[in-house]
Amino acid sequence: MRIIVAPDSYKGSVSAVEVALAMARGIWQVFPAAEVIKVPIADGGEGTVEALVTASGGQFRSNEVAGPLGDKVSAKRGIPGDGETAVIEMAAASGLPLVPAGRRDPRLTSTYGTGELIRAALDAGLRRIIIGIGGSATNDGGAGMARALGADFLAAGGSQLAEGGAALAELARIDLSGLDPRLQQTEITVACDVDNPLCGPRGASAVFGPQKGATPPVVVELDTALTRFAQCAQQATGRDVAKLPGAGAAGGLGAGLLFFTPAQLRPGVDIVLDAVGFAALVKDADYVITGEGRTDFQTAFGKAPVGVAKLAKSCGVPVFCLSGGLGKGADDVLAQGIDAVISICERPMSLEECMAAGSELIESATVRLCRIIKAARR
Repeated sequence: MRIIVAPDSYKGSVSAVEVALAMARGIWQVFPAAEVIKVPIADGGEGTVEALVTASGGQFRSNEVAGPLGDKVSAKRGIPGDGETAVIEMAAASGLPLVPAGRRDPRLTSTYGTGELIRAALDAGLRRIIIGIGGSATNDGGAGMARALGADFLAAGGSQLAEGGAALAELARIDLSGLDPRLQQTEITVACDVDNPLCGPRGASAVFGPQKGATPPVVVELDTALTRFAQCAQQATGRDVAKLPGAGAAGGLGAGLLFFTPAQLRPGVDIVLDAVGFAALVKDADYVITGEGRTDFQTAFGKAPVGVAKLAKSCGVPVFCLSGGLGKGADDVLAQGIDAVISICERPMSLEECMAAGSELIESATVRLCRIIKAARR
């Protein structure tokens, strides 16, 4: 029996590498002779750098940059085995785990540190950059990122706007005369985990704002601010990107990269799956087990488990998803090639308990799943 385990990380709890190891331990308890191929993956968020660098035998680098609220953080970036590419996770500089729960406010958080990571890659002479943009704490349309690269965001009187998404409501003009010219000689691929537009009911503020601390009135405030941002950015660049799939990713960072750089958006999981050669691996598999920290309606928009399932289904391989939690719309993934979604929680548990015992719960859930598979094979 050949089983591929291809999980994303359980964000804030267990890395994708650790999840894959836990799943393998669970499989071997039921099928001790099984061949288990561990393929930790990512979809553009947490774990993207690790997945791509590990797959290619590359190296890690760190830079001190501004965190979401301006505090300095050490952000890891990667250089894959080719030595010519930079891999950046915006979550390393501008991610939600970097902001304590009591301070989460997408009106104030900024992507400035992500721009600093891009600048560090340019300074290192790298002209091919992969940017994973999942897991953000921000809702600033990528304005902070662009500011770190030389753009100016100006109010009606000519003063610089403050950092954060709320300030964009006062935006009058964007001055790109100081934007780093090296960007135009750089191939930028954006590993994007969702297909949401920038604004509206499926936009950055409405769909992702609440998990970053936005109340319903704040969601409206932020959506209005991003609408103003899109108008000014279109005037400054001549590009109309607000309605493109992925523009709303990472609080609108997708739109910012499309506005201000020669970036192309591509599903993050596709980039990672290509790098690890997943299509070749899955052809001879009997089963695939994937997983993530929470499965809900957002997963069906193109997150890692769905990317895995689409490739596996093209080869007729059954796919199971072990999730840290099931939210509204979790069953939407069943129409995307996943055969069953199973919670790892074995009893009523608080989020804190579940996250603290992540590896053990994943291993136990894998055992339960494999017992079902074993019974069905008799």
